[in-house]
Amino acid sequence: MTPDSAVQIMREMFLAAFWLSAPLLAIGLVVGVAVSLVQIVTSIQDSSFSAVPRLVAFAGGLILLMPWMLNRLMSYTTGILGDLGRYAK
Repeated sequence: MTPDSAVQIMREMFLAAFWLSAPLLAIGLVVGVAVSLVQIVTSIQDSSFSAVPRLVAFAGGLILLMPWMLNRLMSYTTGILGDLGRYAK
């Protein structure tokens, strides 16, 4: 295995991790900003008020995005495992 192929494998791994986590992080950002705006407008400073909607949004996003995430992860894994012969050189 050459250093270039090792760098390529790491690059693919980081890109896969980025694309798997990006939708959930975006959901968390949007819900966090919305909850913060509601807290500012209503002057509610309860910590459970900010945590519960975020957890519900993450759970809903995870349930909705799980088929896409599993498909993406399986294609990455089969791509890596399918090329094992190329990496053994």
